[in-house]
Amino acid sequence: MIGGITGASASAKGAQRAAQTQAGAAEQAIAEQRAARLDAQNLQDPFVKAGTSALAQQMSLIGLNGTAGQQDAFNALLSSPEYSTAVRQSEQAILASAAATGGLRGGNVQNSLATNREDLFSNLITQQMGRLGGLTSLGQNAAAGVGNNGLVSAGAIGDLLQQQAAALAGGQIAKGNVNAQSFNNILKVAGAVTGAGVRGF
Repeated sequence: MIGGITGASASAKGAQRAAQTQAGAAEQAIAEQRAARLDAQNLQDPFVKAGTSALAQQMSLIGLNGTAGQQDAFNALLSSPEYSTAVRQSEQAILASAAATGGLRGGNVQNSLATNREDLFSNLITQQMGRLGGLTSLGQNAAAGVGNNGLVSAGAIGDLLQQQAAALAGGQIAKGNVNAQSFNNILKVAGAVTGAGVRGF
Protein backbone atom coordinates (compact mmCIF):
# COMPACT_ATOMS: atom_id res chain seq x y z
CA MET A 1 0.00 0.00 0.00
CA ILE A 2 2.88 2.37 0.84
CA GLY A 3 4.42 1.62 -2.55
CA GLY A 4 1.13 2.57 -4.16
CA ILE A 5 1.20 5.92 -2.38
CA THR A 6 4.76 6.77 -3.41
CA GLY A 7 4.09 5.50 -6.93
CA ALA A 8 0.99 7.69 -7.14
CA SER A 9 3.05 10.69 -6.00
CA ALA A 10 5.64 10.04 -8.70
CA SER A 11 2.86 9.60 -11.24
CA ALA A 12 1.36 12.98 -10.24
CA LYS A 13 4.71 14.72 -10.64
CA GLY A 14 5.24 13.04 -14.01
CA ALA A 15 1.80 14.11 -15.23
CA GLN A 16 2.47 17.68 -14.16
CA ARG A 17 5.90 17.75 -15.86
CA ALA A 18 4.38 16.37 -19.07
CA ALA A 19 1.64 19.01 -18.99
CA GLN A 20 4.19 21.78 -18.41
CA THR A 21 6.32 20.50 -21.29
CA GLN A 22 3.32 20.46 -23.60
CA ALA A 23 2.26 23.94 -22.46
CA GLY A 24 5.82 25.20 -22.94
CA ALA A 25 5.89 23.86 -26.50
CA ALA A 26 2.60 25.64 -27.21
CA GLU A 27 4.07 28.88 -25.80
CA GLN A 28 7.07 28.57 -28.13
CA ALA A 29 4.75 27.98 -31.09
CA ILE A 30 2.73 31.06 -30.11
CA ALA A 31 5.92 33.14 -30.02
CA GLU A 32 6.87 31.85 -33.48
CA GLN A 33 3.41 32.73 -34.84
CA ARG A 34 3.64 36.25 -33.45
CA ALA A 35 7.15 36.74 -34.83
CA ALA A 36 6.11 35.49 -38.27
CA ARG A 37 3.08 37.81 -38.25
CA LEU A 38 5.31 40.77 -37.33
CA ASP A 39 7.82 39.87 -40.07
CA ALA A 40 5.04 39.71 -42.66
CA GLN A 41 3.66 43.03 -41.49
CA ASN A 42 7.10 44.67 -41.69
CA LEU A 43 7.65 43.30 -45.21
CA GLN A 44 4.30 44.65 -46.41
CA ASP A 45 4.54 47.98 -44.58
CA PRO A 46 6.36 49.94 -47.36
CA PHE A 47 3.70 48.89 -49.87
CA VAL A 48 0.87 49.83 -47.52
CA LYS A 49 2.46 53.25 -46.92
CA ALA A 50 3.00 53.83 -50.64
CA GLY A 51 -0.62 52.91 -51.34
CA THR A 52 -1.88 55.20 -48.58
CA SER A 53 0.18 58.12 -49.91
CA ALA A 54 -0.95 57.45 -53.50
CA LEU A 55 -4.59 57.38 -52.44
CA ALA A 56 -4.21 60.74 -50.69
CA GLN A 57 -2.67 62.22 -53.86
CA GLN A 58 -5.48 60.82 -56.01
CA MET A 59 -8.03 62.33 -53.66
CA SER A 60 -6.27 65.70 -53.93
CA LEU A 61 -6.17 65.59 -57.73
CA ILE A 62 -9.91 65.00 -57.99
CA GLY A 63 -10.75 67.55 -55.30
CA LEU A 64 -11.74 65.28 -52.41
CA ASN A 65 -9.23 67.02 -50.13
CA GLY A 66 -10.79 70.43 -50.85
CA THR A 67 -10.03 73.06 -53.45
CA ALA A 68 -6.80 74.08 -51.73
CA GLY A 69 -5.63 70.46 -51.78
CA GLN A 70 -6.53 70.16 -55.45
CA GLN A 71 -4.70 73.37 -56.31
CA ASP A 72 -1.62 72.16 -54.43
CA ALA A 73 -1.72 68.91 -56.38
CA PHE A 74 -2.03 70.79 -59.69
CA ASN A 75 0.80 73.15 -58.75
CA ALA A 76 3.02 70.19 -57.91
CA LEU A 77 2.42 68.75 -61.38
CA LEU A 78 2.92 72.11 -63.12
CA SER A 79 6.27 72.61 -61.40
CA SER A 80 7.44 69.03 -61.96
CA PRO A 81 10.45 68.35 -64.20
CA GLU A 82 8.28 65.94 -66.19
CA TYR A 83 5.83 68.69 -67.19
CA SER A 84 8.45 71.37 -67.88
CA THR A 85 10.48 68.97 -70.01
CA ALA A 86 7.39 67.90 -71.98
CA VAL A 87 6.42 71.57 -72.58
CA ARG A 88 9.91 72.53 -73.74
CA GLN A 89 10.27 69.56 -76.07
CA SER A 90 6.79 69.87 -77.57
CA GLU A 91 7.08 73.63 -78.14
CA GLN A 92 10.48 73.17 -79.76
CA ALA A 93 8.95 70.53 -82.03
CA ILE A 94 6.04 72.82 -82.99
CA LEU A 95 8.39 75.72 -83.76
CA ALA A 96 10.84 73.52 -85.66
CA SER A 97 8.03 72.11 -87.78
CA ALA A 98 6.67 75.59 -88.49
CA ALA A 99 10.13 76.92 -89.37
CA ALA A 100 10.70 74.05 -91.76
CA THR A 101 7.48 74.84 -93.61
CA GLY A 102 7.85 78.61 -93.39
CA GLY A 103 4.74 79.06 -91.28
CA LEU A 104 6.21 80.51 -88.08
CA ARG A 105 3.84 83.47 -88.11
CA GLY A 106 0.76 81.48 -89.12
CA GLY A 107 -2.33 81.11 -86.99
CA ASN A 108 -1.98 77.35 -86.78
CA VAL A 109 1.35 77.68 -84.98
CA GLN A 110 -0.05 80.19 -82.52
CA ASN A 111 -3.08 77.97 -81.92
CA SER A 112 -0.88 74.90 -81.40
CA LEU A 113 1.29 76.76 -78.90
CA ALA A 114 -1.79 78.05 -77.07
CA THR A 115 -3.39 74.62 -76.61
CA ASN A 116 -0.14 72.68 -76.19
CA ARG A 117 0.29 73.30 -72.47
CA GLU A 118 -3.35 72.57 -71.65
CA ASP A 119 -3.21 69.29 -73.55
CA LEU A 120 0.05 68.30 -71.91
CA PHE A 121 -1.27 69.13 -68.46
CA SER A 122 -4.49 67.19 -69.03
CA ASN A 123 -2.49 64.19 -70.25
CA LEU A 124 -0.16 64.46 -67.28
CA ILE A 125 -3.09 64.39 -64.84
CA THR A 126 -4.45 61.27 -66.57
CA GLN A 127 -1.02 59.60 -66.46
CA GLN A 128 -0.52 60.57 -62.82
CA MET A 129 -3.91 59.16 -61.83
CA GLY A 130 -3.01 55.90 -63.57
CA ARG A 131 0.36 55.65 -61.83
CA LEU A 132 -1.15 56.52 -58.47
CA GLY A 133 -3.93 54.01 -59.10
CA GLY A 134 -1.34 51.28 -59.52
CA LEU A 135 0.27 52.20 -56.21
CA THR A 136 -3.10 52.41 -54.49
CA SER A 137 -3.97 48.91 -55.69
CA LEU A 138 -0.59 47.64 -54.57
CA GLY A 139 -1.11 49.16 -51.13
CA GLN A 140 -4.64 47.80 -50.92
CA ASN A 141 -3.43 44.29 -51.77
CA ALA A 142 -0.61 44.57 -49.25
CA ALA A 143 -3.01 45.75 -46.55
CA ALA A 144 -5.37 42.88 -47.37
CA GLY A 145 -2.43 40.48 -47.14
CA VAL A 146 -1.47 41.85 -43.72
CA GLY A 147 -5.07 41.52 -42.60
CA ASN A 148 -5.34 37.94 -43.84
CA ASN A 149 -2.03 37.02 -42.22
CA GLY A 150 -3.29 38.53 -38.98
CA LEU A 151 -6.51 36.50 -39.11
CA VAL A 152 -4.68 33.25 -39.88
CA SER A 153 -2.12 33.94 -37.15
CA ALA A 154 -4.82 34.85 -34.63
CA GLY A 155 -6.62 31.58 -35.40
CA ALA A 156 -3.42 29.57 -34.99
CA ILE A 157 -2.56 31.36 -31.75
CA GLY A 158 -6.09 30.75 -30.46
CA ASP A 159 -5.73 27.02 -31.19
CA LEU A 160 -2.35 26.93 -29.45
CA LEU A 161 -3.74 28.75 -26.41
CA GLN A 162 -6.51 26.17 -26.19
CA GLN A 163 -3.95 23.37 -26.43
CA GLN A 164 -1.86 25.05 -23.75
CA ALA A 165 -4.87 25.43 -21.45
CA ALA A 166 -5.94 21.83 -22.08
CA ALA A 167 -2.44 20.56 -21.29
CA LEU A 168 -2.23 22.52 -18.03
CA ALA A 169 -5.76 21.55 -17.05
CA GLY A 170 -5.03 17.91 -17.87
CA GLY A 171 -1.95 18.02 -15.67
CA GLN A 172 -3.91 19.53 -12.79
CA ILE A 173 -6.71 16.97 -13.17
CA ALA A 174 -4.20 14.10 -13.28
CA LYS A 175 -2.49 15.48 -10.17
CA GLY A 176 -5.84 15.83 -8.44
CA ASN A 177 -6.85 12.28 -9.34
CA VAL A 178 -3.53 10.90 -8.12
CA ASN A 179 -3.78 12.91 -4.89
CA ALA A 180 -7.31 11.64 -4.32
CA GLN A 181 -6.14 8.06 -4.92
CA SER A 182 -3.23 8.60 -2.55
CA PHE A 183 -5.59 9.91 0.10
CA ASN A 184 -7.81 6.85 -0.35
CA ASN A 185 -4.75 4.61 -0.04
CA ILE A 186 -3.72 6.40 3.14
CA LEU A 187 -7.19 5.87 4.54
CA LYS A 188 -6.97 2.17 3.67
CA VAL A 189 -3.57 1.89 5.34
CA ALA A 190 -4.86 3.73 8.39
CA GLY A 191 -7.91 1.48 8.45
CA ALA A 192 -5.77 -1.62 8.12
CA VAL A 193 -3.42 -0.47 10.90
CA THR A 194 -6.31 0.46 13.13
CA GLY A 195 -8.06 -2.81 12.44
CA ALA A 196 -4.88 -4.77 13.16
CA GLY A 197 -4.44 -2.84 16.41
CA VAL A 198 -7.95 -3.62 17.52
CA ARG A 199 -7.53 -7.28 16.71
CA GLY A 200 -4.21 -7.33 18.52
CA PHE A 201 -5.71 -5.76 21.60
